[in-house]
Amino acid sequence: MIRRRGALFVVSAPSGAGKTTLCREARLLLPDLAYSVSYTTRPPRSGEIDGSDFHFVSERAFRELRDRGEFAEWASVHGNLYGTRASVLEATLREGRDILLDIDTQGAAQLRRRYPEAVLVFIVAPSLAELEQRLRERRSDAAGEIDRRLARAREEIALWREYDYLIVNRDVKDAIEHLTAIIVAERLRTRRLVLGLPDLALPQTEVDD
Repeated sequence: MIRRRGALFVVSAPSGAGKTTLCREARLLLPDLAYSVSYTTRPPRSGEIDGSDFHFVSERAFRELRDRGEFAEWASVHGNLYGTRASVLEATLREGRDILLDIDTQGAAQLRRRYPEAVLVFIVAPSLAELEQRLRERRSDAAGEIDRRLARAREEIALWREYDYLIVNRDVKDAIEHLTAIIVAERLRTRRLVLGLPDLALPQTEVDD
């Protein structure tokens, strides 16, 4: 019987590039894909559900988890703390299940060091001008916060070569297809097998005299 260790998929993007939407749609199309719910100290946005979108915790509780070594990665992003619980990742991967993470570039770099086999995907908007338009249209941040996010976006985009794949989110449907194609292809890699293939009855090739 063929067994495999689960694959870790890490998706990063500047704020407003659409990674949350793409990850959500990929999970709907690939229902056997697990999702790691991050911990954060930021307050919930309208419609967000604790335990589903994020684990919303106080800064004190977050730091206690961090100091106990509970996080596989953690970072400070836009003045808030975010982290991924290590025990969740390990249990999921050991079960042979693939897991998707939606995290920033700092966390992705930490996970690449901890899990060299992780698959890193970077998502960008077609241009900074369109990214700014998306941030302003969602009306969830003040003007000063949008400026800070755009400045941070320039820093994040400069790191795209650290990733295995780059998706330019010009059209949401196409971008979803690209992300799911990456996941499906990576699942078939032979290096993910933890036990050898059984003896296969391969067809003999006939050679003409």
